[in-house]
Amino acid sequence: MDTNHQTPLFARKNVVYMGAALCCLLWGSAYPAIKSGYEIFQIATDDIPSKIVFAGYRFLFAGLLLLLFAMMQRKPIARLSGRQYGQLAVLGLTQTSLQYIFFYIGLAFTTGVKGSIMNATGTFFSVLLAHFIYQNDKLSYNKTLGCVLGFAGVMVVNFNSGMDFSFTLLGDGSVVLAAFILSAATLYGKRISQTVDPTVMTGYQLGMGGLALVVGGYLSGGSLTVHGFSSVAILGYLTLLSSVAFALWSILLKYNRVGMIAPFNFLIPVSGAVLSSIFLGENILEWKYAVALVLVCSGIWWVNKVKQGNA
Repeated sequence: MDTNHQTPLFARKNVVYMGAALCCLLWGSAYPAIKSGYEIFQIATDDIPSKIVFAGYRFLFAGLLLLLFAMMQRKPIARLSGRQYGQLAVLGLTQTSLQYIFFYIGLAFTTGVKGSIMNATGTFFSVLLAHFIYQNDKLSYNKTLGCVLGFAGVMVVNFNSGMDFSFTLLGDGSVVLAAFILSAATLYGKRISQTVDPTVMTGYQLGMGGLALVVGGYLSGGSLTVHGFSSVAILGYLTLLSSVAFALWSILLKYNRVGMIAPFNFLIPVSGAVLSSIFLGENILEWKYAVALVLVCSGIWWVNKVKQGNA
């Protein structure tokens, strides 16, 4: 019997897979866009406060855009309890502000390659935390194998002959901590989305978190100067992709198990590397991209493979 009419749109498998892949493709496109943004806004490589200001405006505008969109849909953006506002503030300060600050601190003391790999540990955290929090999202052989394959894909896309496998607490440790904070905050957001509309929730958390980053960046000595239309265009694109991707991801999390869609995160560094190669003029014709994509897609397939018997 056809039960599609009984299943929420964002709980149907084909919609979930396409939606999660779109989110990760958008987040992957942020890599070359942010690099271009640094050049356009003339932000120096070691100017972390200005990078935080840049990120803050991106998330602040994305949050405001989502709240405006929610208002146009006549969603109740102001009819929230004091407790709900408090929850949204905690979510914004952790998922957006705190994790982004730790991520940038980590990148300042490690390489981009290692940072990308360490950041991918967030998927493991999401699957592991979901195992202990949700009864219907337990760890399994398929999930474990899928996560291992996905992580292998991330390592392959970042592979080079000079990779250093040493671990620094301030550099690599901060990136891993950022990944853990993001994973924990995402699960917290899933809980909030059961009582607050996901679009409204995402709008508030991005707006509050972005505002905190802007203020913190300026207080740390950062600045941001607009250099013509290209500055507005690149910030506008980053704002749009953030609002669409975060809102869609929150909706998907509301209706689906964390372990089902979290492994799609492994697509982000792969798509980011490929898109960076295309738009930044880097060499894309390398075997590692094809191998990484196969590994990541295989991992996603294993995680979502329908169980047969006791498998």
